[in-house]
Amino acid sequence: MVLKKILVIDDEENILESLKGVLEDEQFVVETTKSGSQGLLKIKKFQPDIVLLDIWMPEDDGLQVLEKIKRTLPEQIVIMMSGHGTVETAVKAIKLGAFDFIEKPIHFDKLLVMLEHAFEMKALKSENKILRDAIEEDEQLIGTSLPMVRLKQLVQITAPSNGWVVIQGENGTGKELIAKTLHRESPRAKERFVAVNCAAIPDELIESELFGHEKGSFTGAHERKIGKFELANGGTLFLDEVGDMGSKMQSKILRALEECVIQRVGGQDLIELDLRVVAATNKDLKREIKLGHFREDLFYRLNVIPITVPTLRERREDIPLLVEHFIKRFSPGKPFPMAKNALSVLQSYPWPGNIRELKNWVERACILSGGDVLNWSEIANFDPEPTAEEATGPEDKNLREAKAGFEKQFILKVLSENGGNISKTAQHIGIERSHLHKKIKAYGIDVSDQGGN
Repeated sequence: MVLKKILVIDDEENILESLKGVLEDEQFVVETTKSGSQGLLKIKKFQPDIVLLDIWMPEDDGLQVLEKIKRTLPEQIVIMMSGHGTVETAVKAIKLGAFDFIEKPIHFDKLLVMLEHAFEMKALKSENKILRDAIEEDEQLIGTSLPMVRLKQLVQITAPSNGWVVIQGENGTGKELIAKTLHRESPRAKERFVAVNCAAIPDELIESELFGHEKGSFTGAHERKIGKFELANGGTLFLDEVGDMGSKMQSKILRALEECVIQRVGGQDLIELDLRVVAATNKDLKREIKLGHFREDLFYRLNVIPITVPTLRERREDIPLLVEHFIKRFSPGKPFPMAKNALSVLQSYPWPGNIRELKNWVERACILSGGDVLNWSEIANFDPEPTAEEATGPEDKNLREAKAGFEKQFILKVLSENGGNISKTAQHIGIERSHLHKKIKAYGIDVSDQGGN
């Protein structure tokens, strides 16, 4: 059972005794004191969930005590009490951060309901903090490699500014994570982060999606809709896959960004914009400009601060940290150490899907693993080479060939280290000897060249 602690600060002995008796009957842990100065000391030592504080006391003014409490413990819940209360006093107490105000003589049923609400709010705040912390932990930029150190430094310098940003990088490198980090660490963090998938909006819906519409402005407009630009006003607008937007959308966005004003479809009012724009793309926008696919004026309007996100191939030393992070996410509370040979394999693999591919692999491994260690045999079993029937195109073929080439080189390396001994090699890699034999045969490896049999 979780103890619920209440501190009562009042200069009247009979009030302290009656409150202590009633609250203890309700299973609260109660401490009392007659002065504000003593109350401040008791708060530090007793750490109450809720403080019941009298406003009119001979030595200390309750409102001044409330100010001192909120200055050092802004999350502390304080309920003010007074036998000479006025609306003006109650309003002032609430403005100073009091949770609520109750008049004397105190109706205990009313107080108990008030306390119930206060504890509910405290539980919600605690739950929200846990969720926020979990989200922030999940959205951290992970890595200590030189490319990641440079990236973090650039993000740290850029975030507090109001400069617009273009983030470039391959699919799966974490471009949206960079955008969210820029928003979270900016002065706009308390406002909205609104994402727009530029490749997914049909031409006929562009204006409605981006700028909103008024009720009755077209067939099907049954009510007013607020567009993405207006939703992001005051905060950050994230234009994802900006390199894939059509020419019509580019034109609409450029005009809105240049004028910093929008108008809902069917509306008359001009809506002024105050937002930060962060765009992301996996394409080389300068090349797209030369090909006539992207507007040069829009590029230079957006590209105040360019940020390039490194691929996972360029920061292989971060893979153990990323694996550990994903294991904590997908198997919380369960230790899942990685065998050294498995980490070696993961760091050697080219990861064409970057962090997204690694995350999916770890999640799959955590779900399917029968033991407590993720090793090379599990990698081989969880990510088998596709059959000829499963391969459908040149990209699949190239990836399959790359994986096969890597696996062949890895087996050759371990065979050489073990003098060509197949049993030792199979044990080192973590697969059955018969399974290794099949792979040696499939890759045309001559074991005799490795000095073994």
